[in-house]
Amino acid sequence: MTTKQQLTDALKLHFGFDKFKGNQEQIMLSLLGGNDVFVLMPTGGGKSLCYQLPSLLMEGTAIVVSPLIALMKNQVDAMRNFSTDDGIAHFLNSSLNRSAIDQVKSDVLSGKTKLLYVAPESLTKEENIEFLKSVPISFYAVDEAHCISEWGHDFRPEYRRIRPIINEIANRPVIALTATATPKVQHDIQKNLGMADAVVYKSSFNRENLFYEIRPKTPATDRDIIKFIKNRDGRSGIIYCLSRKKVEELAELLKINNIKALPYHAGMDAATRSANQDAFLLEQVDVIVATIAFGMGIDKPDVRYVIHYDMPKSLEGYYQETGRAGRDGGEGHCLTFYSAKDLKKMEKFMQGKPVTEQEIGKQLLNETASYAESSVCRRKTLLHYFGEDFAAENCGNCDNCLNPKKKVDAKDDLCAVLETISALKEKFKAEHIIDVVTGRETNDVRSYHHDTLDVFGCLPKADRRYLNTLIRQATLAGYIDREIENFGLVHITPKGKSFLKKPSAFKIVEDNDFSEEEEETPIKSGASCAVDPELYSILKDLRKKIAKHYNLPPYVIFQDPSLEAMATTYPVTMEELQNITGVGAGKAKRYGEEFIKVIKTHVEENEIERPEDLRVRSVANKSRIKISIIQAIDRKIDLDELANSKCMEFGELLDEIEAIVYSGTKINITYFINEVIDDDHQDDIFEYFKEADSDSLEEAIQELGSEYSEDEIRLMRIKFLSELGN
Repeated sequence: MTTKQQLTDALKLHFGFDKFKGNQEQIMLSLLGGNDVFVLMPTGGGKSLCYQLPSLLMEGTAIVVSPLIALMKNQVDAMRNFSTDDGIAHFLNSSLNRSAIDQVKSDVLSGKTKLLYVAPESLTKEENIEFLKSVPISFYAVDEAHCISEWGHDFRPEYRRIRPIINEIANRPVIALTATATPKVQHDIQKNLGMADAVVYKSSFNRENLFYEIRPKTPATDRDIIKFIKNRDGRSGIIYCLSRKKVEELAELLKINNIKALPYHAGMDAATRSANQDAFLLEQVDVIVATIAFGMGIDKPDVRYVIHYDMPKSLEGYYQETGRAGRDGGEGHCLTFYSAKDLKKMEKFMQGKPVTEQEIGKQLLNETASYAESSVCRRKTLLHYFGEDFAAENCGNCDNCLNPKKKVDAKDDLCAVLETISALKEKFKAEHIIDVVTGRETNDVRSYHHDTLDVFGCLPKADRRYLNTLIRQATLAGYIDREIENFGLVHITPKGKSFLKKPSAFKIVEDNDFSEEEEETPIKSGASCAVDPELYSILKDLRKKIAKHYNLPPYVIFQDPSLEAMATTYPVTMEELQNITGVGAGKAKRYGEEFIKVIKTHVEENEIERPEDLRVRSVANKSRIKISIIQAIDRKIDLDELANSKCMEFGELLDEIEAIVYSGTKINITYFINEVIDDDHQDDIFEYFKEADSDSLEEAIQELGSEYSEDEIRLMRIKFLSELGN
């Protein structure tokens, strides 16, 4: 039996540390004592050491199941650095050729190898199972164990096969480790790994050194990111994007703006990916732009910021990715750009998946939206999600706590909501409860006869956003509970029942407003985008005058976000104007002179110092995609085929084509429209855009009705803008 002193001596001998962090010592002693162990420890807490040190002290080889090749390579390199013999640690995965596999097996059989990292897919191969049966195994470590649960943020079906394979090879102790797990995910992990009796070690999820900030995503976001990074010159940072395409584009944009950056995503070949990761670890570049594949277990302690270009699909993903900042206890800035549109897009991508998977995904997205839009302390919300209570009202280290909003009394409204939940027998989601209290006669409300209840319409004038805020903050306060794993059903807690019997003061803060409609008001578009309201007003008047002259709706000339960007960066040359989102060479040539003239006059009269650092160089590479799309359309290529050839969703192709026409290039997609939209529909949609005040897709869908599909409306909007605007 290993004693505490022996363990401390081994820590100093093998790793050079004098003492353990947090629960590390107890975790290792439990594992060395032959117990199954479940470890829930935030990123940077020292999870890897919990199995690395015991493996050196036990007879046999420890099998570590790990989900990523990059992660295995990083951990094996780290272990070899602590030892004089490279054979001490190996990995077994699809990246190895036959001779490398033979070398690994030889080292394992000779007893040299104390740690063998295996991908779950490799573990299931019959030849590997047979080989491992002949190996003395000390224990199994299942890293990133949340991958086992479909409620986790990175579900891997292969992880569910781990337990049966362990049973087949040899029954030894199991240590499961994860940095993120809600109570539901924790239960899933223990159940699937057959370790219900495991000793559980749960560290606090609170990372005090991390500053959490959410900003609205606007047309100026790329510029905001460049400015943010340049203010932190020489410091390491990670930027996460959801699509590979955006990763490539953003990395290229940063590079041409003199920022040392490289891309990283699963579509790149393994050698390039590995080289880019090493360049980041060796500080040859400052920034890595990546999909979520990057960073799992990457041991770089001095990442000073993590930027999410897109809001992640779940709070677990968000927590784990932000957790890669400040692992050394130093500064860590976690900046996320949020747009409700992005989440709606993600929801759309789920269509076609099994219903249960869609429901789970939708629920996880709802939790993410709640977190982003809430004005409550970010730390409090995050910790509550992971089942941990954060008592302080103000953490002093997030955007909401540094800019607190005024509180409003909601005692009576909370009573009304609690009474409604009770009348609905605690079997419905927040959305349905809000429909009932506001008196909205939806199909569901009528089919359950909830329109006949006394509580129906008890808060007829209440705003839906306000009621959502109320429910969220009542959940945080412990009056109600939202069963995340039961698709968000809401029920009343004992504390809520006591409140109903004897109501007391209950104050809430209104949510941050990230609604798309707010884009009309540039002054509200975020602290990072300092729009000049006077110039914006002048530009809108000029746009109206030009639109009247050409007998066109104003949005056809330039969209609001383009005017907003002009009123932020003050472009005074044609080249600068073409760098504005939505202004291509065509539009600049047609309408640009008058806009430049007005901006120049405004800058001179008001002695404005133009923000040099905000004038971002654009990427030539981006235009190559656009040129190939224009050429394909000139050749009358079917747009569905074109989307496939570019590895895009049809909606993504339409995004690109819209960007082309909004920038002023004339294209003709009539050949495709005539194939897919009947003449009457074409006429109706075209006439609608002629009369409309806005090019808003949502407004068009609402006005035209459900018989017109979203794709039809988008295609006709492209035709309209191209024919009349360009």
